[in-house]
Amino acid sequence: MTGDKFQFRNGPVRLAADVYGDESAPPVVLLHGGGQTRHAWGTTAQVLADRGWRSYTVDLRGHGESDWPDDGDYSSDAFASDVVAIARSLPQVPALVGASLGGISSLLAIGESSDPLASALVLVDVAPRMEPDGVARIGEFMRTNVDGFASLEDVADAVAAYNPHRPRPSTMDGLHKNVRQRDDGRWVWHWDPRFLDGRRALFKDGIPDETRGIHQRDRLEDAARNLTLPVLLVRGKVSDLLSEEGAREMLELVPHAQMVNVAGAGHMVAGDRNDLFNDAVVGFLEQVRLTR
Repeated sequence: MTGDKFQFRNGPVRLAADVYGDESAPPVVLLHGGGQTRHAWGTTAQVLADRGWRSYTVDLRGHGESDWPDDGDYSSDAFASDVVAIARSLPQVPALVGASLGGISSLLAIGESSDPLASALVLVDVAPRMEPDGVARIGEFMRTNVDGFASLEDVADAVAAYNPHRPRPSTMDGLHKNVRQRDDGRWVWHWDPRFLDGRRALFKDGIPDETRGIHQRDRLEDAARNLTLPVLLVRGKVSDLLSEEGAREMLELVPHAQMVNVAGAGHMVAGDRNDLFNDAVVGFLEQVRLTR
């Protein structure tokens, strides 16, 4: 189940994408989390296309088949700028669905824009308040394996150890979308290692930078208060990044927002429970479309 190849541009940075659905349908853009690729959404893009949307899954800068910026800029400003460029290049104002880093980038892009940038926003397991232990666990996982793996089986073992609630994959086929093989035979993640320590990144020596983190939270809260469009917060019920308290704080910042807790899902909600995730997102977007 694959879409047609597509690409966006933000200045010199080319952003690889797949597109599904009729060209005249209202657009929805899906933006994955840090360290993932556009293939992280399971069947979501196709399901949306089947329900009358023009859906785009995009590789963030430095991820998948998108460009690695020459200046190594993986700051929040850079990712948000990419979202703005994507949204403004489309013939209709899109709905944005962002997981983790994709959600942060979308929130900043919309909340700091002076003109309407999106018709709706779905934030997937992300909010201004994120649990430091969960953020640190992701940073540790990414840095520990930055030099790659000897085999795809080792990749599967690492993923299973990080996500113990998700069954270990029975085949290695899906892993090919998230790793690539170097000339020396080792399998490495499909993202630029500079992402961990890039200019103005939120990591320092592989762990969250507390000073930058506090500033980022204030900035995200300000952006959230500026949201006037329909918003859905989708939380993985067993997530160690977005707690119930963090979700409640988000709803206080955006009183008109809706929230769904996805049972059996951790931070990688779409990958953990794609069926329930699709139901929540499609239902919300159809409700938005009917009221427009």
